[in-house]
Amino acid sequence: MNMKNTIFAYPVIFFIAFTAASFSVLAQELKQENKKIRDKSLPIESIMVIGKKENISHIPGSAQLVTKDDIRQQNYDDISRALLKVPGVYVREEDGFGLFSNISLRGVDTTRSAKVTLMEDGIMVAPAPYSSPSAYYTPAVGRMNGLEVLKGSSQIKYGPHTTGGVINYISTPIPSHQKSYLKATFGDFSEKRVHAYTGKKFEAKAGEFGFIIEGFKRNNDGFKRIDETVDFSQGDNTGFDKKDTLIKLSWKPNSQIHQLLEFKYSSSKLNANETYLGLNETDFNNNPYRRYSASRFDNIDSNQSQSSLRYTLSPAQNLDIVSTIYATNFKRNWYKLSKINGQKPALVLASQGFSLDCAKGLVACDFNVKANNRSYSSQGLESVLFYRFNTNNTAHEVTFGVRNHKDDVTRFQWQDTYFQDRQGSIINRINGVPGDAGNRYQQTKALAFYLQDKFSFGNWVFTPGLRYELLDQISEDPKGTVQPVGGNKDRDGFNSFTMQAMGIGVTYEFNTSWIGFAGVHSGFSPPSPRATRSGLNPETSTAMELGMRFSSLSQALAAEATLFYTSFNDLIVVDNVGGVGMGESENFGEVISKGLEFSLQYDAGIANDWSLNNPYYFNATYSNAIQQNDARSSDAESIFSFGRKGNKVPYIPDLTYSFGAGLEGEKWNAFITSSYVSSTFTSANNVTEAINGDGVADIRFGKTDDYFIMDLSAQYFINDKLTLFSGVQNLWNKSYVVSRQPDGLRGGMPRFAYIGFEIEF
Repeated sequence: MNMKNTIFAYPVIFFIAFTAASFSVLAQELKQENKKIRDKSLPIESIMVIGKKENISHIPGSAQLVTKDDIRQQNYDDISRALLKVPGVYVREEDGFGLFSNISLRGVDTTRSAKVTLMEDGIMVAPAPYSSPSAYYTPAVGRMNGLEVLKGSSQIKYGPHTTGGVINYISTPIPSHQKSYLKATFGDFSEKRVHAYTGKKFEAKAGEFGFIIEGFKRNNDGFKRIDETVDFSQGDNTGFDKKDTLIKLSWKPNSQIHQLLEFKYSSSKLNANETYLGLNETDFNNNPYRRYSASRFDNIDSNQSQSSLRYTLSPAQNLDIVSTIYATNFKRNWYKLSKINGQKPALVLASQGFSLDCAKGLVACDFNVKANNRSYSSQGLESVLFYRFNTNNTAHEVTFGVRNHKDDVTRFQWQDTYFQDRQGSIINRINGVPGDAGNRYQQTKALAFYLQDKFSFGNWVFTPGLRYELLDQISEDPKGTVQPVGGNKDRDGFNSFTMQAMGIGVTYEFNTSWIGFAGVHSGFSPPSPRATRSGLNPETSTAMELGMRFSSLSQALAAEATLFYTSFNDLIVVDNVGGVGMGESENFGEVISKGLEFSLQYDAGIANDWSLNNPYYFNATYSNAIQQNDARSSDAESIFSFGRKGNKVPYIPDLTYSFGAGLEGEKWNAFITSSYVSSTFTSANNVTEAINGDGVADIRFGKTDDYFIMDLSAQYFINDKLTLFSGVQNLWNKSYVVSRQPDGLRGGMPRFAYIGFEIEF
């Protein structure tokens, strides 16, 4: 595909014409404005997805805000649990602790959250959002100040993946006054968790300065146990060690115009004895927390760092400009089992025989462990202009954004061979040659524009907008690289193409309690550089939603219901996770995802003027994500192969719901949270047995379990500075299959009890 200059001209001409008219009005206003406006609030919220909770009422689409109190209420550090209160979100668990997120919004592929735009403080956090967006890095939820989730209407302002939606992690803000915080948690599996920060803002001759220094550390021994052998006795060490650090600095100068300079640096280190290898049916039913001895060497070591410098300028009461320069680096090496006795693990686990005994350390054999060594970088400059003006009886808020972005990924992998005797002891090892199991480079340069006008008159608010992106992509395989069987034979590739999205959202305020909203938006999601050289088309979608919000005057009752319908064209999926299949992205075809989202919050204490609060919440999502054509994949080992028109999309449940209740007194509180997820098919061919489309046994094919889990928590306030807390997650110790990917049956976390304390001063 080539650049289309005529398409590019449309938003440019529109913007020039609009700004020419708008700034003629602005020039007159600036001439009349001579006073200082230093006390005006700076538009920090503008860079966020939602900002204040009050902003949700006039967002023309489904939007939810998970607050700091929501996260701390159950002491969550797992994104799948933190999102329980958000309808329309499907999370496929993998490791039980939330180290690797698999999130879908309204029917997109869940794999590694690659189809959802993930951000922290408005900056993309995926390792390489365009070239390789798979979320092998997930921010620590336990250190966050909140989460913002926007679906449907997110298509215009937030890219590059606009067919699913956006999730924005909100980090701890700089305190307005001196504040220090310490939280410590101790629990099952030798869990130790510490979260601490200190910071403040202070006045000086040059203006207002602020800082915060924050640290978050979590480690445990894990809840699984590896089969031990004669030479291996550390089977109970399946846990991880994760460390996050964050520094923020701010400066608000003493000047006639509003200015704010913010610097942020964060880093995250993870060392986890985590594996792709799961269990077969029989062994899972006997002990869902077992691991085979061949996975003893599996370990992921990753390092992430991100820095950003943001400058906010408000030259007038009705004009704000926010510019951000950012850079992210991520490195990871997941050293994990790739073959057992020369066979792929997913095939071995689906059969009983010599190779399965090899995985269990019962026979003399050999197995391969691949070093999935990759490095990523991402950097860019983004500038967003917010301009407000009135024409007759209509109030406008125009947003124009431009982003120049570049990211890349380098794959430099190797594979080692281990030999074991009949007792499972390792008697020899042959080291692989670096690069012989994957030597690739992929790069994307993207220039993105968007323009949105939110204008209101009377009880109506309209928000039309458009987004346009120009991409240049490079994919290189250095000379001598061994090509995979059945893979693309072209060593290098270059491609350029454009993506466009547009839409409009509407809200109507019936009265102070009832607000209706509706929207129609197109969306897109780019393929990877390696995929585009094979002619893979960008994924596109058309999303429609219709909803209603209610909020009582007393704030005791609030509710939202949303009907949604999304039609995906050329849905992009990764044909495997776990070394089975060719590992390339592909256009799955057309999918229609439709359903109903509902949420309700009620506080009986507020409604009845009790001396304590008695909050309840309930949310539910019914969805129906259906394939509109037979699957295009010819790879029998891909879970997206052999699908038929009318089949369900893998890992998208028909029904999810969550219910919670609490009591909040002056010195204490207690909460209960429960959630249900219906079973899902784990492959496009919708089989109930572990057999792929060629009739070969493959453990990744079949179904997950439906499950219902419950969490409890309680807090006691010693004084206004010290709080004691305790809780239990998965109270009934329910065991259930959450996934058959990457390679075998995987269960959710068993019962987890914890205690701790929290100090603020």
